[in-house]
Amino acid sequence: MPSAKEERAQSNSMLTRADDIQQQIQQLSGRDLQLWSIGILVILTLTAGLLAFITPNLMWAQRVVRIEHAYLPQLVFGLISLIVLFNIYLLSQKNTLNATRHALIRELVLNERLESLSLIDPLTQLPNRRAMNELIPREAARANRLGNSLTFLTIDINGFRQINVKFGAIEADTLLMEFGKILKRVFRGGDLIFRQGGDEFLVVMPDTSEEQADYPMQRLHQEVEQWNLNSKKNFELSITWALAPHVTGTDCEEGLRAVDRKLYQKKHNLVPVF
Repeated sequence: MPSAKEERAQSNSMLTRADDIQQQIQQLSGRDLQLWSIGILVILTLTAGLLAFITPNLMWAQRVVRIEHAYLPQLVFGLISLIVLFNIYLLSQKNTLNATRHALIRELVLNERLESLSLIDPLTQLPNRRAMNELIPREAARANRLGNSLTFLTIDINGFRQINVKFGAIEADTLLMEFGKILKRVFRGGDLIFRQGGDEFLVVMPDTSEEQADYPMQRLHQEVEQWNLNSKKNFELSITWALAPHVTGTDCEEGLRAVDRKLYQKKHNLVPVF
């Protein structure tokens, strides 16, 4: 699994590429305007020249210009040919610019999609560890700025490895998806639910103290019991969890380490929550 530093570097690289593409699109827009300006100027110049030659008497530099009528068709044809050829060139350049612009836009859209997909766990459709590195520091900074409560909840599915070995990967993946749905039902829309990896989940609850987290934990307990009653599986879903508050004025890493430490102590002492 990539480290947090590597994930941030990859995310920054994608953002830098997106900025480069947007700048190139803006430059193409400038070239597009320049090309059309040159085209209009050339057409006006050729039109003025054509009018000068076909006018019977035109004063130009204090001289009278007279052209034999026999040469007028060739002259007009030549000027029209120049206008046509220049328009062909103009259109070819325009098509080239459009093709380049469309290619850049497609790459920008693909880059944004890849960035979005890279933040979502494909199995549970929850934000993944890379999203944690992006979002949790923002929540910690917000809590520090406003002085609000922020609580971290980490959850492990008990015996998940044994379920995987005994009942197969498909059954284990189904369990992860079902548990992800349970978490979405229990917690608020403003809470951040992450799949850290494997059978580990993390919930970040803004504006929530440890005492206030008691209610969603009761609901989670009820949902797990209900799932076990309705699932008709040959195994039961059970979890171990731990809570830790964010300490105002510190970064998020301290709170995450604290909640991981509490969870390890619970699992090590074999004290299941329910």
